Amino acid sequence: EVQSWTTATKQSLCLMWQKVKVHLALSMSFLVAVFCYCRRLYSFLAQLLKRWSNYVQKKLIRNLSVLPEVDLLGYSAREWKGETKQTKHMREAYEELFWNYHIKYLRQVRKDNYCILRAVLFQIFSQGIPFPSWMKERDILKLPEKLLYSQGCNWIQQYSFGPERYTGPNVFGKLRKCMEALKTNWAEICATKDHEERGNMCNTLFSDESKEHKLYEAIKFIMLYEVVEAYEQIKNREEPMHNLFSLLLARDSSSDPLSFMMNHLNSIGDSICLDQVELFLLGYLLEVKIRVYRLHRFNTEEFQVNYPDEYRREWNEISLLTEDDRYYHIPLF
Repeated sequence: EVQSWTTATKQSLCLMWQKVKVHLALSMSFLVAVFCYCRRLYSFLAQLLKRWSNYVQKKLIRNLSVLPEVDLLGYSAREWKGETKQTKHMREAYEELFWNYHIKYLRQVRKDNYCILRAVLFQIFSQGIPFPSWMKERDILKLPEKLLYSQGCNWIQQYSFGPERYTGPNVFGKLRKCMEALKTNWAEICATKDHEERGNMCNTLFSDESKEHKLYEAIKFIMLYEVVEAYEQIKNREEPMHNLFSLLLARDSSSDPLSFMMNHLNSIGDSICLDQVELFLLGYLLEVKIRVYRLHRFNTEEFQVNYPDEYRREWNEISLLTEDDRYYHIPLF
């Protein structure tokens, strides 16, 4: 009886094990299949995410008006190939910057007629340089109306917005939007203390053409406003704000604010860039010392120039690099 009971128990256990083994095998097969499926799904999603990330990155870089940094000497070798007198001269100028001025990299700036304004504003924002002192004391949003109502400049309706070349009665609304864009973005970016986060904000802003154009038009209008004020002081025989205004108004093409706007400012961003005198004015208004390395003037006293040449010690410094006094890049030390 004991032997029969033992045999029956063994048979029952064997039958139970056979059933469990079948279920276990099915479960393991199912788990392996699920694992393989999840692995393939993960791999597919990872590849999809990578492709999407590359697409977004390429699109962002393509839209960026200030490109990521590149090696200075590598850029020089690519841009100035050959053995002509000019190419050798430019390569020597780049080598001078690399070895004696410790400039190792540069950021290329989109070559259009906003180029210099873009290079200056991008550095102000990326370095977190605050508003100039005069801008902290005055509300720049009110400058368009003040120019019309307080100083009677009805001709401001002929103001043109760069390549848009817009004029008309709605100019004040457009100018106010430009001033709002400048004030808001400047305050927001410069309030960001983290350098990497501030850089990302700059890349986002300077990849949106319509937004960045508003910034440049605001700067142009501020230049016009300051010229109007200086002109009124000169007319009233008061002391001019700065000698550069006398120099600017001494030109036949800008003897008064209207001619300055019509012959110079309206074309900036459309067909011309800022010239040397206006670059002095830009540095003065933004309260930054703009140091420009002029490579085509290598081995002369004009190789390195400061705009303005008279500046305060507390002003921040930014640097530009140009090969022809028309298009500018950003050197990095």
